[in-house]
Amino acid sequence: MTTPWGEVTLARHPEDPRETLRAWDASDAYLLRHLAEQDVPLTGTVVVLGDRWGALVTALAAHRPTQITDSWLGQEATRANLARAGVETGAVRLLTTQDPVPERIDVLVVRVPKSLALLEDQLLRLAPAVHADTVVVGTGMVKEIHTSTLRLFERILGPTRTSLAEQKARLVFCTPDPSLRRPANPWPYAYDLPDDVGGALSGRPVVNHAGVFCADRLDIGTRFLLKHLPTTSGTRRVVDLGCGNGIVGTAVALANPEAEVLFTDESFQAVASAEATYKANGVPGHAEFRVGDGLAGVADGSVDVVLNNPPFHSHQATTDATAWRMFAGARRALRPGGELWVVGNRHLGYHLKLKRLFGNSELVAGDRKFVVLKAVRQG
Repeated sequence: MTTPWGEVTLARHPEDPRETLRAWDASDAYLLRHLAEQDVPLTGTVVVLGDRWGALVTALAAHRPTQITDSWLGQEATRANLARAGVETGAVRLLTTQDPVPERIDVLVVRVPKSLALLEDQLLRLAPAVHADTVVVGTGMVKEIHTSTLRLFERILGPTRTSLAEQKARLVFCTPDPSLRRPANPWPYAYDLPDDVGGALSGRPVVNHAGVFCADRLDIGTRFLLKHLPTTSGTRRVVDLGCGNGIVGTAVALANPEAEVLFTDESFQAVASAEATYKANGVPGHAEFRVGDGLAGVADGSVDVVLNNPPFHSHQATTDATAWRMFAGARRALRPGGELWVVGNRHLGYHLKLKRLFGNSELVAGDRKFVVLKAVRQG
């Protein structure tokens, strides 16, 4: 990526020479050009919220910025990109969306996230650290910035306007108003599951931090999987892979208190939600909560059952790369005879991928939109 301060070489995480998606886009470049052309003083505490793969903090590393991200993969990409650029360790402070925020912010750069709820939550958390002289600049592709986005900035921070579009990217300019009466933060959000979910889950509480998929209701894919979960008994090690709010793993733990359930997701918000959901249900069993890249770090042949509702988007891009990594990781982690259960949209053709990896794929259930598939680790 060419920046006003030179070129930087960037990659996503995990790095794959076959990857066709870049680790930056036109909105990152537009924002950096603006900062340089307008000679924005990058002094004091510079905070970069939502930097997807570290492009912004790598370019701004000389100003010792703080990055705040919900993505473990994005944070790992940032570490690698900083090292590739020769940035000294510690020059950039890496925080997650669950960490305490800086006490004072002098420059706030916002890469607008896909989730409006996540933006709301994070702006409300950061607002007390913003003062009247704080420079606030947001960026995103035109299709990511809506009237509701601008209203959110205005409601939480102060008067907001947008730039002209360049290369389908747009900037957001906000003038902080310290006298603004900000709303209370509605996140995390909790609700009780409907009675028609069935089994031990009916009426049970679910807790969602901002940014988690379908945070205000039970998504229909998970609902379909819950009706067709495998029966486990005894001390079985079960993984809720890409756990989101953790309701699938919690359902397993409620049905079999002897099960050892691992909740894992690359989103810090998701794993916090899963742990909160699990604790809210008072499950007596054993559980582990881990933020990371799927089943990386889980020993080979150590798992009995993997349950998975894989995403098929990476930010705005449609891709099956994440699902493929999840399936491959599950095959490695499963014991011989262990099972991977997957729910997905029928049109995604996951059965073909499972047959390639496992040599088998069984249709457990299906309707017009979804299928639940099972693949068994052979030998």
